[in-house]
Amino acid sequence: MKRADVDVFEKLTVQLDGLYQELSILAKKTPNDAINGFKLSFINDILAQCNSLFGEKYRPFAGFETFSAEELPSNSDATFILSQYIECAEKFRADHIQNEGIQGWSWQIDDKGPRISTSRPKKLSPKD
Repeated sequence: MKRADVDVFEKLTVQLDGLYQELSILAKKTPNDAINGFKLSFINDILAQCNSLFGEKYRPFAGFETFSAEELPSNSDATFILSQYIECAEKFRADHIQNEGIQGWSWQIDDKGPRISTSRPKKLSPKD
């Protein structure tokens, strides 16, 4: 990975989390209501960027790229997809970081420069 990829990843995961939080609220109130086109354009943009960064290996569903603008997804459909992208983003992160002992966790980057610290993978137990 390159340093710029880490920046893109961190931005995308924040955006994914924000979208998920917002849509989760809507999905609890009105799960079957369609998302409007304005929101869908932003959701699709973020999903397309994730697909580009993740590649085939980390995409949640091989046949899914973005939502159709002609068939607007429901709040619950979008929440479901976003949750899968969030999980796959964590798998992507876990596969691209390393434990450096006392220094903690950092990204495995190809280029020279200072290390980029990160938190430990979420799926590890506290003793790992």
